[in-house]
Amino acid sequence: QVQLVESGGGLVQAGGSLRLSCAASRSIFSFNAMGWYRQTPGKLRELVATLTTGGRTNYAESVKGRFTISRDNAKNTLYLQMDSLRPEDTAVYYCNAMSMLGSDYWGQGTQVTVSS
Repeated sequence: QVQLVESGGGLVQAGGSLRLSCAASRSIFSFNAMGWYRQTPGKLRELVATLTTGGRTNYAESVKGRFTISRDNAKNTLYLQMDSLRPEDTAVYYCNAMSMLGSDYWGQGTQVTVSS
């Protein structure tokens, strides 16, 4: 069973920064892509940023220029650097991984709260 464990969430003031980490239980080379998604109560989970094995990135328009997705293959870890945080960024952030066969895996989520 693939496990993804997020960490790094917390409470910050608007304009502050956080770095989220997602530790995978196996080599991230085994995934076609990985990404970060977020969800607030009553809302659908939405894409924040994705990173393919080939190194291509994709960001939601609302976070472009503020968030950066990256990975450390040696540590089997995916990161999301979040700068210039806004109250509307408040959500539970989830790590996602897609296998080469199309299966999706999800972490348990980490809460990010941004105060005004």
